[in-house]
Amino acid sequence: MSSNKQTKAALNSIKMQAASEVGVPLNNGYNGDLTAKQAGSIGGQMVKDMIMSYTQQNNSSSK
Repeated sequence: MSSNKQTKAALNSIKMQAASEVGVPLNNGYNGDLTAKQAGSIGGQMVKDMIMSYTQQNNSSSK
């Protein structure tokens, strides 16, 4: 089982990748200057990527 620090690091990595994919300038640390639209687009991309990853894992394991 992964530790809390590993989980946070993994989610932060996913968040940074999602921000890059949607073109939102995300910094480590404070990001209070982001608009709600920008923050929402990052969250939406994260969910989209996680669903895609889950679907790919299940499709490959069922073959």
